[in-house]
Amino acid sequence: METLATQGVVAYLGGAGSDLHAAAASIGDKNKIPYFGIGFALHSIHKQGLRYLFSPFPKSPDLTTETFVFFDALIPAAQRPRKVALFLERTDWGKEMGGLWEIAAKKHGYQVVSSGEYAPGSKDFSDLILKAKSAGAETVLALPSPPDGMTIVKQMKELDLNAKVDMFIRAADPPVWSQNLSKDGDYVLLSPGWHFAAKYPKVAELNEAHQKLFNRPSDPLVGPSYACLQILADALTRAKTLDRDKLRDAIAATNMTTVAGPVRFRSDGTGEVKVFFLQWLKGKQELVWPKEFATAPFGYPAPEFSQR
Repeated sequence: METLATQGVVAYLGGAGSDLHAAAASIGDKNKIPYFGIGFALHSIHKQGLRYLFSPFPKSPDLTTETFVFFDALIPAAQRPRKVALFLERTDWGKEMGGLWEIAAKKHGYQVVSSGEYAPGSKDFSDLILKAKSAGAETVLALPSPPDGMTIVKQMKELDLNAKVDMFIRAADPPVWSQNLSKDGDYVLLSPGWHFAAKYPKVAELNEAHQKLFNRPSDPLVGPSYACLQILADALTRAKTLDRDKLRDAIAATNMTTVAGPVRFRSDGTGEVKVFFLQWLKGKQELVWPKEFATAPFGYPAPEFSQR
């Protein structure tokens, strides 16, 4: 039975974080109300047959595949960092990303020379780091929380692991990354879902409004969040009704360009969307991929910590 609390609800707008969405996404199907997952990459949520879940945000298969598409596009073949180390959080997302990175690496001619798990909140990453160093790792791929990621970088410096590429999904997203690590946090790649330099319709207006409100350019999650509202408004216009089943079908049929780029939905509710890679350079998050929107050239190879 529908509760009074859901009678006037047209759609649910989720926040950020795979764990939160894993717990909440099923409420959309329970109440037959479209649920937008704004900022989460865990793909397994979309394997549960949830018909009302939609997320115009890159998922693990998108991120892992695009990692090597990005490397191959911007790094000459003879200079590519072929030896890869995986530092994987012992969570559903860590396991998912690790398996997919391994598959994508092999497909693109890279070799995973070291792979290890750690418990979230760990204080000592020396075992992972030393194994990667002894294996000659040239690339480190990881998805730690910000505190874990900052600890890993500090210990990589202490143990003299100097990879040519460090990609820390999630960990490097917040401003505290550069505040705490200073130059040691530079050259790290991240993929928070968007960047305000994207040249799509309405982005300039969105940035202007955000600048007036918060005195800074739009934050990375602003793009996917606003895109969800654009998708909902477009679906409501096409459905011409608040009937939830018809609205759900209209959302599923989305084919439009948002501030986050072109969006279509696959049958499992995942979005066919652009993947953005940012890089910390001189204490700023610069957009380095897609190349056509780049605000700075890709900083490669990363200098050794002692040379920064």
